[in-house]
Amino acid sequence: MKTVSISKTSLLLLRISIGIVFVWFGLLKFFPGYSPAEDLAANTINKLTIDLISSPLNKILLAILEVGIGLFLIIGIWRKPILILLLGHMVCTFTPLFFFPELSFKSSPFVFTLVGQYIMKNIIIICAALVLWQDE
Repeated sequence: MKTVSISKTSLLLLRISIGIVFVWFGLLKFFPGYSPAEDLAANTINKLTIDLISSPLNKILLAILEVGIGLFLIIGIWRKPILILLLGHMVCTFTPLFFFPELSFKSSPFVFTLVGQYIMKNIIIICAALVLWQDE
């Protein structure tokens, strides 16, 4: 496999842009009704934790996680541990495709609803995180 050199500026901009997205989406979850993914996220977390964490609390914890990941990416400290958290979070974002296929697909497995498209865009974030991982 051929090694490609990426400029430090490009990597910095990539890290900061992902950080901004995480902060932005995370902040919306602190305000009920503002995040289009809020109910989906709460229902997914309920399913993943077997309802051990109540919906109001799991939304706040998710908001804290996302804002934290975003801020640490922007600041640029603890990059490897933050990228591990980010990748773990991203893996969890795909679980609604399996837990709630009726919300994710118009016609499984190729025709996504808007929710399904919202989930699938995370592939880009995962790939970008893997690029950042190689820089560490």
